[in-house]
Amino acid sequence: MSNGDIFVGEVIGTAILILFGAGVCAAVTLRHSKARASGWVVIAFGWGFGVLAGAYTAAPLSGGQLNPAVTLGIAVDTGKWDKVWVYLLGQMAGAMLGAVLAYLVYLAQFQANVRQPGAAEDAAEEPTPTLGIFSTIPEIRNPVANLITEIIATMALVLPILAFGLTKGLGESGTLVLIVSLLVVGIGLSLGGPTGYAINPARDLGPRIVHTFLPIPNKGTSDWGYAWIPVVGPLVGGVLAGLLYHLAF
Repeated sequence: MSNGDIFVGEVIGTAILILFGAGVCAAVTLRHSKARASGWVVIAFGWGFGVLAGAYTAAPLSGGQLNPAVTLGIAVDTGKWDKVWVYLLGQMAGAMLGAVLAYLVYLAQFQANVRQPGAAEDAAEEPTPTLGIFSTIPEIRNPVANLITEIIATMALVLPILAFGLTKGLGESGTLVLIVSLLVVGIGLSLGGPTGYAINPARDLGPRIVHTFLPIPNKGTSDWGYAWIPVVGPLVGGVLAGLLYHLAF
């Protein structure tokens, strides 16, 4: 695969991933959305379908990694580092593009994110904090615990992905991406409660940058004090998963 193919594939695939993922978070979070308050299970499946659509779309061009933690895990195992920077650039650009597209889909809902006249006493009519649509927010802010959660959850993603490669039938049948998508759903349901399961530095950092600059009414903080955890945790988890796979398999 050429550098150009890799970059384009990762931009398109990661943009689709974030469009679906941020889109489902917006659908569940924002007032005047038909899916409002539909819950965590819907969010977990929305992100899983985002992986499904994005990875299948990008696979012919780049292999559909869509995640710096996965890219690092593969590089640690194989020792091939020459194209890592292309993957990372494509993933970051795609994540930012996907966040912008999700914003445009829900533009009317974001513009309506204001206090309604005469509804000052109604908590349901208060402006909705929007960062959680784009990036992760811990349920309990504890840097050590949050970092550990992201490391373990990312290892639970990357190690199985590497191991799935040993099952040749998955790749030949075209079901590998489907299995990975279900894995992401499982991680969201099982391990996503503490931090919102970033498990992907580009998925969190790219949309957080976009959130900082988007003209969203009452958007609240972009929480840059926490932003290092969903970047460092998944990167560490990806490297550890690559090392473990290389040593054990």
